[in-house]
Amino acid sequence: MTNTHDTEISHSDDCEKYVNKFIQDFQIRSAEIGKGTVIKRALPSREKRMIGAWCFLDHAGPVHFKQGEGLDVGPHPHIGLQTFTWMIEGTMLHSDSLGTVDQLIRPKQVNLMTAGHGISHTEVAPATETKMHAAQLWIALPDAKIDMAPQFDHYPELPVVEKDGVEFTILVGEFLNTTSPVKVHTELLGVDLTAKEKTKTRLSLNPKFEYAFMALEGTAVVNGHELDQDNLVVLEPGLTELDIEIHEGGRILLLGGEPFESPILLWWNFVGRTQEELRIAREQWINKDPRFGSIPSYIGESLKAPVFPDSMRPSK
Repeated sequence: MTNTHDTEISHSDDCEKYVNKFIQDFQIRSAEIGKGTVIKRALPSREKRMIGAWCFLDHAGPVHFKQGEGLDVGPHPHIGLQTFTWMIEGTMLHSDSLGTVDQLIRPKQVNLMTAGHGISHTEVAPATETKMHAAQLWIALPDAKIDMAPQFDHYPELPVVEKDGVEFTILVGEFLNTTSPVKVHTELLGVDLTAKEKTKTRLSLNPKFEYAFMALEGTAVVNGHELDQDNLVVLEPGLTELDIEIHEGGRILLLGGEPFESPILLWWNFVGRTQEELRIAREQWINKDPRFGSIPSYIGESLKAPVFPDSMRPSK
């Protein structure tokens, strides 16, 4: 990609080809977790490791299942990150080592868990639930906050703005003169764009941000680039405006942020800066160190840490 971090470009029809130099699209990997739940993993990938501080992005579902056969993820640890769950369809119960028990997340709500120094949690579909559709993301904490005390926040209501036939839900950061209440620790943006009918709109962008578009439902066209549920459209910093056409029934996730300050290491459920700190966290989880607490309300086994690798590739 061209290095455009110090260049600002205003969009017009005359410079569309030039604008497209800022844009690339990458294929998304698919995998199956649980009983038939298909996920699309967009971040990290070989082509793109991070978008701002966003370092992990899974699109789960939509999936339908029998009662009692929904997702059941036992206790597992995190450090150095925030987990961010955007619920589209269905419900999920969150419990953690801070004492949060069975916090229900419903559609159009966000759960934000700040791991910091260390936390463990569970994610379980209620026994009566039969569907799930969600986006789960991780946010790398900056150097000054990586070891902060853990916390959990539930956001039942988020601001919504309508423009050009698009419903914009502001998940993180500021957009269309509207600010999300979700508390993060770097300059970030997260917006859900939903259109009932086919429509086109122009987005104002922060030229300091890199951006990514992911289709959660339906399809769209981002400045001439086709977007469906099998690819991620990525924008380098430098753009101030962009056109997007969302097709009928489309739901698009827009992420953005300033390029992250430091290379990170992401392994299993941990984000750190050195291989040694990740190794120590793994050993502490195995040995039931108080760092990760416990979740007595969960009946079942905790997740086992995988074999630790000999080397890791930093993300940036």
